[in-house]
Amino acid sequence: MAPVSEIEPFSRQLSIPLPHSLDNRIYLSLTVKSKAVLLFITTAPPDESSTATPLGSFVYALPDRFNTTNPLSTPLCTVEATLEFTTRLAKLLVRKTQLPVYVGNSVSFASCGMGGGVEEEMDALKGTVGVVTAELEKHRTGATTDGNGVLSDGVEGLNISS
Repeated sequence: MAPVSEIEPFSRQLSIPLPHSLDNRIYLSLTVKSKAVLLFITTAPPDESSTATPLGSFVYALPDRFNTTNPLSTPLCTVEATLEFTTRLAKLLVRKTQLPVYVGNSVSFASCGMGGGVEEEMDALKGTVGVVTAELEKHRTGATTDGNGVLSDGVEGLNISS
């Protein structure tokens, strides 16, 4: 993937199915600026979409100029249940984009089949990174969604003008 700095700033809201869950989704709010990527992710069951979700963890990560395989990160707000997942996601996105990344995460794996096991978390991590990198690549290459805001691979999206 080419560096993200080659694309125009944009904002996008997306949702993907929560792995190993019947009806929950992961909701993503992605904002790309010229010098940073901002991502907020959360989950909500369909019957509780209007209730507030706790903040969760917020992590800042940036590329290490001397060791590109191990980005630097620091938690800005910590909630122990979401901190490890948030840090992994932030570092992985830094490796993919080579830009500083802010990630806010309040994803709950409690509704998954195994209650949030390692396999479920890894599937959610892969799915989230895949959708974010695909969205960055689509925007970089000029690809757009159809008139309904639906992207490929069953991802629902809503374009928000910056």
